[in-house]
Amino acid sequence: MGSQGVANENNSVRLNASETKGKTITCKAAVAYGPGEPFVVEQIHVKPPQKLEVRIKILYTSICHTDLSGWLGENEAQRAYPRIFGHEASGIVESVGEGVKDIEEGDIVVPIFNGECGNCSYCKSEKTNMCESFGVNPMKKVMGNDGTSRFSTIDGKPIFHFLNTSTFVEYTVVDSACVVKLHHDLSHSLKKLTLISCGISTGVGAAWNTANVHSGSSVAVFGLGAVGLAVAEGARARGASKIIGVDINPDKFIKAQAMGITDFINPRDEERPVHERIKEISGGGVDYSFECAGNLNVLREAFLSAHQGWGLTVILGIHSTPELLPIHPMELFDGRRIIGSVFGGFKGKTQLPHFARECIHGVVRLDNFISHELPFEEINKAFDLLTNGKSLRCILNM
Repeated sequence: MGSQGVANENNSVRLNASETKGKTITCKAAVAYGPGEPFVVEQIHVKPPQKLEVRIKILYTSICHTDLSGWLGENEAQRAYPRIFGHEASGIVESVGEGVKDIEEGDIVVPIFNGECGNCSYCKSEKTNMCESFGVNPMKKVMGNDGTSRFSTIDGKPIFHFLNTSTFVEYTVVDSACVVKLHHDLSHSLKKLTLISCGISTGVGAAWNTANVHSGSSVAVFGLGAVGLAVAEGARARGASKIIGVDINPDKFIKAQAMGITDFINPRDEERPVHERIKEISGGGVDYSFECAGNLNVLREAFLSAHQGWGLTVILGIHSTPELLPIHPMELFDGRRIIGSVFGGFKGKTQLPHFARECIHGVVRLDNFISHELPFEEINKAFDLLTNGKSLRCILNM
């Protein structure tokens, strides 16, 4: 096996890459061989990075609902097996490919599924955080350089990539556009900064960047998983006066209160539509509603919960195709607006390093989101926790 990342007494990290640079590494990975089949933790081969690619020693990774739906193969068009899932992680750069200028060996980094090349018209625009070449693409399963995978089984069979990242492995190879360099003084916080790779940035950013929640405003969050609670945390940090949480699992309410939720609604408690109850609580509707469940009926309720005249609904839930918006065009003439948000509107390489500092300084309380920690070998247990609604974020220690 190749060289390992080492945590010292202060939990900072270092890496000796002299033995592995430019070579194929043999290391552990959790490989999915079919929809919903248990992950197989086994030795695989990881090739060196090619032009504008980076190879990262993963130190911590966590599990998101997007990993769960991808592993289950809920969208048949996106299925590809065998595959290495995972897209929330942190680690240290083992080596870089030709042409990589902004990332160096030994840098502490987080991979991101929604990249930023910095050169395309999208990246140069202040109106979007999308990237023309390296934006989120669930259909992509190989590297763009040559259309092949950097992973293979011990007997040489290709293993597919996932969401520009593939972090359920000791070493991964990603495009340099999908790597965010953090300042070395944050190395002691890498474990919790793992969460800014996806869920926390997506939720907090939706409140800050997409909606621009203001002090004294009212907010409704539909779905109190990690992303929904990150929305609540972002709204709390912005000074929202009323944050209404909606979920059918009452066990989530105690945790949600610590994230800033002020009022709770369980749709199953009474037959009245949720939006009617929210209008009563908020005095006519909320300024901002966030749909984090990936359910069209929930989206409809979120939209109707927004205040006529100015209410904004932000879509964060992942919806399967070919379902369409449950909204009549004339309903938009009431002044309500609706918009989608990808990665919380953050431009990853440009804005995430500052966001990481804000998190470590306590503006966003990352510790509240880590509900479990397990060794990497227990990844199937971690997925069981998430499937059964018992886990918010489970950190897997590599």
